[in-house]
Amino acid sequence: MSEIEPDELISVFKALGHPTRLAILAWLKDPASFPPQDRPAEEVGVCLKHIQARANVSQSTASQFMATLHRAGLVHCTRIGQWSHYSRNEDAIARLGALIAAEL
Repeated sequence: MSEIEPDELISVFKALGHPTRLAILAWLKDPASFPPQDRPAEEVGVCLKHIQARANVSQSTASQFMATLHRAGLVHCTRIGQWSHYSRNEDAIARLGALIAAEL
């Protein structure tokens, strides 16, 4: 993100512009706050079904929220069987913070 194009930056800010997506990104900062999974969330990310439950939205809405965050580069997605697990992209978030501090 250090050499981020204006369109990419707009995508990031749009992704952060929805209160639920912003909340999800904050929740993912502490993956242990979600219910236990077969594999530790700290290793594979948080299963979409747990994000959906906490956000109190439908599965399709949760999927759309996570796809938006993923396209913006703010989260990583790991597929395990039929399940999608999400974790924060800490490097991208840190670069975004540095870019904002330096440029805006």
